Amino acid sequence: RMSRHAQKLRDHDTNPCVAETDATTKCMNDNNYNKDMCTDYFLKYKNCRKFWHGIMMQRKRNGVKPEMPSADERKKILESMG
Repeated sequence: RMSRHAQKLRDHDTNPCVAETDATTKCMNDNNYNKDMCTDYFLKYKNCRKFWHGIMMQRKRNGVKPEMPSADERKKILESMG
């Protein structure tokens, strides 16, 4: 059984970067935990977090709830950006 924190991290509605997290973890596992082999994955994860954190802060400033858009809403945001 996963802890509540672990479940939250796996929840696509609260964590927009589940796919990037999984890809990074897989790369680390596949490359015997050699970080140098997974630089691209870490960068994609970092960019994902930075992007959605910016969206979340903007929504917070504008009083929009929930502060993190749902998975469906995020998909629409990304589609609208091209």
